[in-house]
Amino acid sequence: MNTISKILVPYDYSKSADKALDYAVHFVADEKININLIHVSNNADDDKMRDTYQSLSKKYENKLKIPMTWSLGWDGSVTDVIMEVQEEKKSDLIIMGTSGWSLDKDFSFTSKLVNESKYPILVVPEGNKKQKIKNIILVLGKNEIDKPTALKILLNISQKFNAKVHVLTIQNEPGTFGYTESDEKNENTLMYYLENFYSEHTFIENPDIVEGIFSYVNKHDIDMIAILPRNHTKKATPSDGLLTKELVLKATVPVLTIE
Repeated sequence: MNTISKILVPYDYSKSADKALDYAVHFVADEKININLIHVSNNADDDKMRDTYQSLSKKYENKLKIPMTWSLGWDGSVTDVIMEVQEEKKSDLIIMGTSGWSLDKDFSFTSKLVNESKYPILVVPEGNKKQKIKNIILVLGKNEIDKPTALKILLNISQKFNAKVHVLTIQNEPGTFGYTESDEKNENTLMYYLENFYSEHTFIENPDIVEGIFSYVNKHDIDMIAILPRNHTKKATPSDGLLTKELVLKATVPVLTIE
């Protein structure tokens, strides 16, 4: 995928869904990109969703070059329906909201979809206050990038907003920084796929990877976190997705998962 022309936004009337939709509209800006709302219901509440869609369409009609569309899905799990609609509509990106982490909940629908999907998802926290995208960090592990072509969507976003990509690797145990064969291959891949939008690769020691990432975000005014989940990797042992889950549930800025 070289351009983003279709965005799918799961919508359930919640504040987090409203935040994601508002972010998607700003993301589209004045470009000819279609936003399609997908509402999954076991009650097939067509009338409520139709009224909501008409209200939202009127709210954003002056900000979009292509009118919003909507789909209603049922008969199946929410994640399955959304992924089916994504394939049917050939959406390039899913933008969805999350209410984040709570003490009595270590799981969310958002994190489940991110873990199961093989397509790019941009998760927008309900408390997100950033609309502009100028600085992005790509969180990279010590392994070789499994699917370099997945970086194309990151390049597309960088081009769209003229944003710089700062690559960050957190080392949580003693070892060599930046000099392995995998590091060298990754450096060549980053320069090739991210072109002049690639800024630098920073290596940081921190026993807590998530804390290290968030500390970097706060210190460098980062507008988006990007991560390449390894739960579908074919070149190494797939991960259990715990890092991705924590980032999605705890981040205060949008998190882009790239498959």
